[in-house]
Amino acid sequence: MSAWLKDETTLQTGAVPHLGVDIFALLRDQSGPQAAQVTAAGAAWLAGAAPYPRSTLAHWEERPKAPGVLPCGSAFDVVNVPALFGRRMLEQLWAEGPGSGPVATHRGRMLLFAAPGTAQRLPSLLAWEEWGAGGSGGSGGSGDSGDSGEQRGTVPPLLCHGTGDAVTVPPLTCAPSDGGPRWVVAPDTRNPWLPGPDVLLWACVRVSRSASSRGTAHSIFPRADQGANVYDVTRRR
Repeated sequence: MSAWLKDETTLQTGAVPHLGVDIFALLRDQSGPQAAQVTAAGAAWLAGAAPYPRSTLAHWEERPKAPGVLPCGSAFDVVNVPALFGRRMLEQLWAEGPGSGPVATHRGRMLLFAAPGTAQRLPSLLAWEEWGAGGSGGSGGSGDSGDSGEQRGTVPPLLCHGTGDAVTVPPLTCAPSDGGPRWVVAPDTRNPWLPGPDVLLWACVRVSRSASSRGTAHSIFPRADQGANVYDVTRRR
């Protein structure tokens, strides 16, 4: 096992150490915004979602710049939202809420990693929410909401991936200019905090009902001339 991968990041209790995984050295040496970098502990957490974690790590060692596919339902669920609405949800989660778990972008949508069980509960919570005359929310969405989530009081179609589903995850190492999937908030710990359905419902409601959501004063997204990290990940629970 790489000396940089601490004992507490082993894939599971009692697991046989995986020898010579150079991917961890690659993760240690990469440069860029810290919030968008996968750490060795984060890679171990991601691999732990796969049926064969050590085989997954070996595959990533051979192809560290290739996207992967991981099943949902055990280590995490994923809430898949249009990119603009997802950015506004992150604005609320980081400016006024508890922060977020890992977040990725793929094909114009944002993937919010959530606690297992979220995919089953969130659509029901959205359906029960009192949206008023401005519109209605739900995982299926309606023709009036559109993909941008611009209307106040509406939630665009949300795709909730849980048990039986799988999602594409970004490469462990990738340049910001790469056109494929990429991390916005990368996994950085063996046991990341993941928002549950109540937290994501709160974020959806805040965005959909906030008249100021188009231009929040406390944006977490940096201007073009800024080199600072996008997120203060130390705030996350």
